[in-house]
Amino acid sequence: MRPQAQSTEEQSRPPQGKHKVPTRISGLDNILAGGVPKGALTLLRGGPGTGKTMLGLEFVYRSALAGRPGVFLSFEERETALRRYANNLGWDLESLEEQGLLILIGAHLNPDAIFSGDFDLRGILAILENKIAASGAREIVIDAPDVFLRLLDHTAKERVELHMLNEWLRNRDLTALMTVKGGDNGRFPSQYNFLDYMADCVIRLDQRTYEQVATRRLQVLKYRGSSFGQNEYPFGITPSGFRIIPITQANLQHRGLGEPVSSGISALDTLLEGGYRRASCTLLTGGSGTGKTTFACSFARSATAQGERVLYLDFEESWEALTATMQSPGINLQGAYDSGMLRFISNLPESQGIEDHLIQAFAAIEEFQPDFLIVDAISACRRMGADQSAFDYLLRLIDICKQRGITTLLTNLTANSAEEDEITGIDLSSVIDTVLILRNRECAGTMQRELVILKSRGRNHSMRVHNFAITSQGIGLSVQGAQPHDV
Repeated sequence: MRPQAQSTEEQSRPPQGKHKVPTRISGLDNILAGGVPKGALTLLRGGPGTGKTMLGLEFVYRSALAGRPGVFLSFEERETALRRYANNLGWDLESLEEQGLLILIGAHLNPDAIFSGDFDLRGILAILENKIAASGAREIVIDAPDVFLRLLDHTAKERVELHMLNEWLRNRDLTALMTVKGGDNGRFPSQYNFLDYMADCVIRLDQRTYEQVATRRLQVLKYRGSSFGQNEYPFGITPSGFRIIPITQANLQHRGLGEPVSSGISALDTLLEGGYRRASCTLLTGGSGTGKTTFACSFARSATAQGERVLYLDFEESWEALTATMQSPGINLQGAYDSGMLRFISNLPESQGIEDHLIQAFAAIEEFQPDFLIVDAISACRRMGADQSAFDYLLRLIDICKQRGITTLLTNLTANSAEEDEITGIDLSSVIDTVLILRNRECAGTMQRELVILKSRGRNHSMRVHNFAITSQGIGLSVQGAQPHDV
């Protein structure tokens, strides 16, 4: 069995610079190369429902858990509402408040001051000054100041107040996050464009819908004096908080291919010089009814019988449907499932965005620690929103498996008879080590099943076409004509 792997966060955790403050939010510090700029302003901007307030609240919450006092000032939410949101995620803000590690301030406006126009940020800053002095807080989140300043109804005055706020924070060497609303596309109203230039770091949160599937993305637009991940990254708000899923390594950290692992079909092992290889990615591709799932289940049965853990992600069938189907070829997976050696997760691809699918898969990998992963079928992943969404999902999943030494088996349904030309249909060929093509051919009035090994990295594999049959005893594969060095 493979050695215990490090957690995803342990593998990807970047070094922290002395001029950065870690957010301690899953995946974010990796993208920011250590954290947000110390003693400077970071801007969180995005449209409604993108999670700006919750990201800011999690920042001060996790800092408080680490013993660093923080302040959360909101011009939009009351303290009771913030505590309720936090409780839904299992965060106990009240105990941190009692310890003086977290201060919540809901800035309530005086109606008389609003009508008279006699209000600004000076009163709020005086309160902040006292709270910071009493607690020793060095981290602060200012939530939705645009809601407050919009009441000034004067663009020039709003700019003056925001510039004054930024100077106030800098003069006190406070590490600050500020949330500001954008439109549906994440853009500011024109009067707030200057904030991008004023802040040292700008993070855009975005929520979009494509083909009726909603997805969330995070992108760092700028970071003065620091490198950072520049791509868009899927994220989700889980029952325990934010989870961002980056791929930011400049160098690949995949493990080398290991020793052979039985495919569960002895004749196929012969053709592959011993079977699949550990830490590799194998693709079974072919049209409907060619036996892809049967090959995958044969592998799962063999691996679990050897005392190894298999995580099976299915996007096309429920557990009941799969086990019923596998009765015909005599493949019984119920014992492995009952013993806990097989973990089965079934979801419709369109039921959620790719970030939620990824978070679920990553959480299962962290908790279950599988030796093998089966994804059936990757062609269904296009229904997560678009081909790009399917690519993002699968690339990140394969990448983390290769880092952790998990052997991966994928099935793919081809849409036409040109299987060799299509392969995955999602541009993943470069990360796949072995490709098996399964097909049905009409011969003398009957359908004949065929298998071709298109490629297998580092293996002197068979290059012939081999007939196979699916019977009540499983898969019978012909090795006739195969030679030891048949290349």
